[in-house]
Amino acid sequence: MYYEIIIILISVLLSAFFSGMEIAFVSANKMHIELEKKKDSYLSTVLTRLTHHPSRFITTMLVGNNISLVVYGYFMGDLLVQLFLQNLSSNFATLLIQTLISTLLILITAEFLPKAIFRIYANEALKIFAIPAYLFYWLFYPLSIAISGISDFFLKTFFNTTEDKTPLAFSKLELENYITEQLESADDEVDSEIQIFQNALDFHNVKAREAMIPRTDIVAVEVHDSIKNLKQLFVDTGMSKIIIYNNSLDDIIGYVHTFELFKKPKNIRSMLLPIEIIPETMMIHDVLNLLIKKRKSVAIVLDEYGGTSGLITVEDIIEELFGDIEDEHDSYTLIEEKINDREFKFSTRHEVDYLNETYNLQLKEDSTYETLGGLIVNHTENIPEKGEVVEIDQFQFTILKVSASKIEEVYLKVLFKDK
Repeated sequence: MYYEIIIILISVLLSAFFSGMEIAFVSANKMHIELEKKKDSYLSTVLTRLTHHPSRFITTMLVGNNISLVVYGYFMGDLLVQLFLQNLSSNFATLLIQTLISTLLILITAEFLPKAIFRIYANEALKIFAIPAYLFYWLFYPLSIAISGISDFFLKTFFNTTEDKTPLAFSKLELENYITEQLESADDEVDSEIQIFQNALDFHNVKAREAMIPRTDIVAVEVHDSIKNLKQLFVDTGMSKIIIYNNSLDDIIGYVHTFELFKKPKNIRSMLLPIEIIPETMMIHDVLNLLIKKRKSVAIVLDEYGGTSGLITVEDIIEELFGDIEDEHDSYTLIEEKINDREFKFSTRHEVDYLNETYNLQLKEDSTYETLGGLIVNHTENIPEKGEVVEIDQFQFTILKVSASKIEEVYLKVLFKDK
């Protein structure tokens, strides 16, 4: 009996190993595998050979798993009869109980648990068990070749196709996940090159509304204003371009460049340059392509109702890749003060995802807003007054500074931390 128990335990462990390695091979980050393969070690050689024919490796794991299950079923049935089922007179009842107990045991110990564990720790499992998997790869090699040949025959004969022999390759998503893991595990400040790489991977997912200058921060002049006032605005802001509107910001008709002032214009309308109009849902890589094609550097962003939502420049788009680019005229600074682990003072222009990543706050993110001010207004459905206290989930916001159109500064207190 002890001999049978040992064989059963070994067969269960082997079945768990084969099932786990199968799911680990499929779930592992291919970027990790490729980097491991580049190292000068025996493990890298093993991984290179295992991943050279992905389908053959999967076939080997399936063959090993099925052999283990057959051995387990044979000995487990006899063991159950010896221990519990000797007195049953019905062969059907004996077979039914054997099947139920054996199946339940193997599903838990050799299927669900190992696959769940190996899927979570796929990268580590593939490296740790690569060598024993390689031994089984060669042990079952003739059988795997025969099964692959039979499957190829049926695929070609009945489905007019062949086995996918494409080598293992990593996708953009796996590359992004790998970079994200490196950023999260970095103890010190992350190299700017890695951060730029991360920004480049996210670049195609950013919409114009996420990178634009909001409507409330647009510096603009009415088309009938005087040249003198326009010149003074150029001096005060240090900007090279100023938006021109007719009656309201919802009717923007162009922009003026400082260079046009050297032509001694009679009025603002004679200086107008056409401006591009884009929807706020447009992806910024499409915006960049459009501006380059039209040889423009600024565009107006419209909301779904056709009103002005903001403006976006080539500089704003580039900053999504390289971070904030400040020049001698960029004097606006955002308040970002950490009082202690649970108390903060922030400008509401800070983006919610930035605060979550930097201070691990777990503020609620939503597609309807980007900034901390947007989060508060989305919750209150109005602009709170100075000194008003707003509670959102486990966060308490005290409004420190507010204008007629927006919240500018808040004091944030974490009431409790999620566990």
